[in-house]
Amino acid sequence: MDTLKQGMVGYQVAELQQLLNTHGQRLLVDGDFGAKTFAAVQAVQRRAGLVVDGRAGPKTLAVLRGQVAKDIVFLSEADLQRAAKALGVELAAVKAVNLVESVGCGFGEDQRPRILLERHVAYKRADAAGMDSKQLATSYPNLVNQKRGGYAGGSHEWSRFAHLASITSQAVAIEACSWGAFQIMGYHWQPLGYASAEDFMAAMCQSEADQLAAFVRFIQADTELHQALRAKDWPEFARRYNGPAYRENLYDTKLATAYQRFGGQPGKAAA
Repeated sequence: MDTLKQGMVGYQVAELQQLLNTHGQRLLVDGDFGAKTFAAVQAVQRRAGLVVDGRAGPKTLAVLRGQVAKDIVFLSEADLQRAAKALGVELAAVKAVNLVESVGCGFGEDQRPRILLERHVAYKRADAAGMDSKQLATSYPNLVNQKRGGYAGGSHEWSRFAHLASITSQAVAIEACSWGAFQIMGYHWQPLGYASAEDFMAAMCQSEADQLAAFVRFIQADTELHQALRAKDWPEFARRYNGPAYRENLYDTKLATAYQRFGGQPGKAAA
């Protein structure tokens, strides 16, 4: 089921309303995601300690269905408040970035953090570690390559991770992957203040709050990116975070829209 939000209608919304009623809400099950359903979703999110945005995404639906694994700690409203304070920006700005720039849940159904192995990064990191990247690329082109690609997707990326670690090292495999909800590349571990690549990985496996903390460090480590966020210069923030092709996916427009929806004040930079 896709993320359900205000304004949507249909049987999926009716199913959501039924779930909400099993959690103490008193909604008319009419399949119309209106103001009352929005408020009911917020109430459940607040009680469950989730981010309060009124949207029924995978995490909210998992809570409603009682499917949350006890070892997974989802991102909370308080986590985003702490991030906003650390970055010196409005909560609405952090919520906008969380909505647009994260991949949603930072953990897969197997309770391991979401990763994506970038084989072109593996090539560079293996080379930096003194390994024969060219030979590795010849023997294992789907794991080590000068070109992007070779993705398996989902939990299958962990099989690629294990294979890469076996032919290079655990550190190279960690550095070659993006990690968690905010897709922070492992090779950033040192400038972000982690003791080792393994220490970074351990944090990413701990909770979504730890994944958010890595994201906060990532922004703080890039003066221009941090300034763009503080100034709410969404095109510049999107360019620096997503690359020059950010316009193709309308990242700047999505960020600006989300920021206003979360109650942000356009044109007023954070103190």
